[in-house]
Amino acid sequence: MTDRLRQSPPGAVHASPMEPLTWTGARRTLVIAATVGAFMSFVGAFGSEHIDFLPRTAFMVTIALAGATLGMLSFQLAGRIPLARRGPPYQVVLGAAMMTPPMTLVAWSVTNLGAHDAAQLRELPQYALITAIMSLLMTALAVFMSHRRAAPVAAAAAPVKFLERLPLKLRGAEVWAVEAEDHYLRLHTSKGQDLILMRLADAVAELEGIEGAQVHRSWWVARDAVADARRGDGRATLTLKDGSEVPVSRTYAKLIRDAGWI
Repeated sequence: MTDRLRQSPPGAVHASPMEPLTWTGARRTLVIAATVGAFMSFVGAFGSEHIDFLPRTAFMVTIALAGATLGMLSFQLAGRIPLARRGPPYQVVLGAAMMTPPMTLVAWSVTNLGAHDAAQLRELPQYALITAIMSLLMTALAVFMSHRRAAPVAAAAAPVKFLERLPLKLRGAEVWAVEAEDHYLRLHTSKGQDLILMRLADAVAELEGIEGAQVHRSWWVARDAVADARRGDGRATLTLKDGSEVPVSRTYAKLIRDAGWI
């Protein structure tokens, strides 16, 4: 059944920090974070030049590694929210929102570690504001860089054969879903709907290259087209960007659930 879920090629335009984490990606992120922390120590960032070099470096690297780890975890959690599928702006805001509270506590705790005066709770709002701004900047950079890395691969990817079958009035549109109606297929796209004569099984094969899945014997859906997903009465329903509601049959429910759609 796993071949029924058609994923984009690695590094395609859908790539983002919210994709499933790999050890290689995590290691690269941590190395970069440690390097940034060491550089911040070297230049005495944030008025830390009065602290001895070794303690200062340990502090900066610790903060950088903690931020990177929390950032990766935050992106993984944010990626489970359907709103994140709507594009980079939503990914940035959700990632920063997830990252800010724990990172605020880390920065506040580490900064006050070893201080002669007890850490004051009234300082937390100031830390939270600075952390929120930094989190937004860092998540924006992470999302931007991931999409920049994806672009060359996406450009080299083979064209999606099914797009050649779109009627003239739908050419250039995003394919959101394909619905079987007797011997015809109803195309749900960003430019509207139309019918073509074709079997759903053949269409699914030609849709290779677009991240999507067959979710019902009569429906194939592109992942980016899903605006909402809900479960009730033992069944799942997907709502598309055009308002169409798509049933998810029990045959495909586990596959869709494991892929994080619902």
